[in-house]
Amino acid sequence: MQNAGAAWLMTTLVASPALVSLMQTATSLPTFLFGLPAGALADIVDRRRLMLATQAWMLASALALAVLTVLGEVGPWTLLALTFSIGAGVALSGPAWQATSPHLVPPAELPSAVALNGVAVNLGRAAGPAAGGLLLSAAGASAVFFANAASFVGMLGVVFRWTPPTRRWTLPPERVASAVLAGVRYLRHSPPLRAVLVRTVLFVGGASALFALLPVVASRELDVGSAGFGLLLGVLGLGAIAGAALLPRLRRLLSLDALVVSGTLVVGGALLVLALLHDLAAAFVALLAAGLSWIALLSSLNVVAQTSTPAWVRARALAAYLLVFQGGQAIGSIVWGGVAELASLRSALLASVVFLLLGAAAARRWRLRPGLEPEVTPFSWPEPSVHDEAGPSLDEGPILVTVEYRIARGDVEEFLRLVREVGRVRRRDGAYRWGIYRDLADPERYLETFLLESWVEHLRQHHRGTVADRRLTERLRELHRGEEPPAVSHLAGEAWLGGVVDVGRLRGSARG
Repeated sequence: MQNAGAAWLMTTLVASPALVSLMQTATSLPTFLFGLPAGALADIVDRRRLMLATQAWMLASALALAVLTVLGEVGPWTLLALTFSIGAGVALSGPAWQATSPHLVPPAELPSAVALNGVAVNLGRAAGPAAGGLLLSAAGASAVFFANAASFVGMLGVVFRWTPPTRRWTLPPERVASAVLAGVRYLRHSPPLRAVLVRTVLFVGGASALFALLPVVASRELDVGSAGFGLLLGVLGLGAIAGAALLPRLRRLLSLDALVVSGTLVVGGALLVLALLHDLAAAFVALLAAGLSWIALLSSLNVVAQTSTPAWVRARALAAYLLVFQGGQAIGSIVWGGVAELASLRSALLASVVFLLLGAAAARRWRLRPGLEPEVTPFSWPEPSVHDEAGPSLDEGPILVTVEYRIARGDVEEFLRLVREVGRVRRRDGAYRWGIYRDLADPERYLETFLLESWVEHLRQHHRGTVADRRLTERLRELHRGEEPPAVSHLAGEAWLGGVVDVGRLRGSARG
């Protein structure tokens, strides 16, 4: 109701398609700006308190918009600012909301739970805009905004009654900045998550034209009022509900990649219909198909994002997914609105279809696969041993870790393949530099090295492993020829000069 009421109010305040399309930008841009910090917060603070604070913020923003509308003090920029404020609340609460799903259902039911969340959203998308359109006609935009404000009271009640699982910390919580960097590092070295994000931006970048330009299509091309616009959005939501119901059957018939590509092509076809046919019945059919494909596609991407990341970084991974999703919508809305302003509405819609076709073609390069249980099941490595029982201070660093292997010449190729994969894991879980070196005087001796910012970051790295990481390391150690396991050393440096550890000032070492 809020989205429909605000978008329609903007069409009554201005005639510019660019400003109308900025409504979608104001809704989506906050996730692009605040998404990663929000994910870090959700991983390191009490999620319940975070959700209560963000719901209260959105209540205040929605109430302010309703009151200003009643007083006749809302202009286009005020409307954009308060829409942005509500979007900021959504951005800060989104990762925490999404990360709660694995705590509420067994792992086998997570795909169905994600689809059910999509049904809930799209029930609102189906009923809300239609009801909002009727309320707009009967009582004006302020009534819609008051209804939205009232809904947050119910949300606050639900969150207040929820008792989240207790999270026990064995180490001090991460700082927000370092948690964000850890999340970015994980993303950089996690191929399954990178594939999800690339495919998401390629789809949303084109599909954003559907939501950004639909108010203009409704008012100019289809010549329907606010009630008709609400009905168009309602049909889109009904299609999404139908898609959620059909999703289990579609997953049995199609591979994950085929499902996402098919959904992309269907949405592109819907935009093509809106561009070429100015017929209300054709628009209804196109939007119904687009809604069905939308939920099937985004539910599949969301499931891959959730199942391919372990618990310690899941909220940050979902924040990256939401950032790409909402950022793609925000930037896409600006682009397609600008094209409609400078060229024509039809040109913008046709250009978005071409973008979606290019995105579908990228499936061959960025393949999707759901996470396997060993890849997310946690495994903690034994604590590193040091000579002093108290150990180094948590902030001491940088920390240089070395692992010494002895590898037969016939096993070198397999060893290098495995050790490079281990190196990706080291960097994914905390190391900011990694290398493998061969001893020129002893061809069987290899030295793996990696650097971490501090001792506490290395301790966290020990708790970020998975069962799959353990199996990989075991396969690597089977190639080691020594009677003892590979020797591991930990070196704490006092200085970091020009990218090289000042070896002359190395203070401590340990084996373990």
